[in-house]
Amino acid sequence: MIKIVKNIFFFILFVAVLPVTAQITSSSPYSQFGLGDLKGSLLPQNRAMGGLSQGLRKPGLYDNINLANPASYSSLELTAFDVGASMDIRNLSKNGTSGKNQLNSTLSHINFGIPVNRFSAISFGLVPYTDLGYQFSNSGLIDTNKVSYIYSGEGGISKAYMGYGFKLGKNFSFGFNLAYLFGNLKQNRAFEFANELTTVFNSRTQYSNSVGGLSYDYGLQYSAEINNKTKFIFGYTGNSGNSLNSRNNTVTTRYRKDVVGDELATADSTFYAVGTKNKIKMPLTHTAGFAFEKTNGWLIGADLTYSKWSDYREGASNPGYNNSYGVILGGQITPDANAITNYFKLVDYRFGIKYDKTFVQIGNNDINQYAMTFGFGFPLPRNRSSFYKINLSAELGQRGTEKNNLVRDRYLNLHLGFTLNDKWFQKSYIE
Repeated sequence: MIKIVKNIFFFILFVAVLPVTAQITSSSPYSQFGLGDLKGSLLPQNRAMGGLSQGLRKPGLYDNINLANPASYSSLELTAFDVGASMDIRNLSKNGTSGKNQLNSTLSHINFGIPVNRFSAISFGLVPYTDLGYQFSNSGLIDTNKVSYIYSGEGGISKAYMGYGFKLGKNFSFGFNLAYLFGNLKQNRAFEFANELTTVFNSRTQYSNSVGGLSYDYGLQYSAEINNKTKFIFGYTGNSGNSLNSRNNTVTTRYRKDVVGDELATADSTFYAVGTKNKIKMPLTHTAGFAFEKTNGWLIGADLTYSKWSDYREGASNPGYNNSYGVILGGQITPDANAITNYFKLVDYRFGIKYDKTFVQIGNNDINQYAMTFGFGFPLPRNRSSFYKINLSAELGQRGTEKNNLVRDRYLNLHLGFTLNDKWFQKSYIE
């Protein structure tokens, strides 16, 4: 068992270090809006069910960390440790022409959940909050000269959090997460003349945005038994719209290229601004959902999310984003959690679908997102009081459309997680 755990751990580390040089974990032009693609505070277990989270407490024999609703921490009976990596494959198309598939991979999460007593638990860890990564160009004319307008960006924001959840009575649980968001976002905008014009100057503006600040969210869950094997769980989470600090650097330079397109040394800087400070007002978000669960058998549920992106501000700037909403349907089936002779009856089979009306609108065209998800939870042989599970999830989706000269973004997201349950930090008693 120790050998298996080591192999999984080193594989996750190997996958995680692949993107370190490029620092790009997304390849979507739609990540240029806001602070990048929102990743969601979800582990592979949730992602395989479409992102279902609000009605999840302990769907099966294993303790899972559901940081999307901190009220669920109160269901932890053992210490839970979860670490994982993700892979993103994308294909962009416009006007019937598809580009090459683009592959990115990164460490996705490292999380701990620790019971405090029979009624409460804490959780802490590190997860991605947003990803920024894109590169595209348009062509045009200046007088009679051909020119290319080039746009690119990279970076992202991470979320380090600590949360606490507790039971209040038999049916209610409450919780909260306090987090620090931090990261750097870099974007470039350039226009370049055709290569044969080696005597003219091209121009590039580079924007660097360092973001940091506290955020918090809160959650509640209500659990009621329908009968001795089936229960109903309702959940809700929200925030009040957090405010983040932003420090911006902007540099505009002129440069030339040779006849083969290689960039020559920078000629000069035409604009230079360092340390401009702003406040970023994040949108107020509400998520509510429910789940029906048969103990150690099956679970099915739905979530609804609403975010008031019309309140989003970058300093005094209002980008004009639309309010967004999303719908999730998902579930899980475990054929026989106590099977002895048939391993595949022990496996968790997960599925889900989701729809998002995103906050992005281009030329009066809403950018919508659709996806279907599936995944598995593979239990490993236990070691005394320790339980191990490998969680895999896949999301196949599309954002945007080729209509009205827009870009269609088709993607496959793969997530791998390793879950450990054990009696860490708990006293042993000898009778």
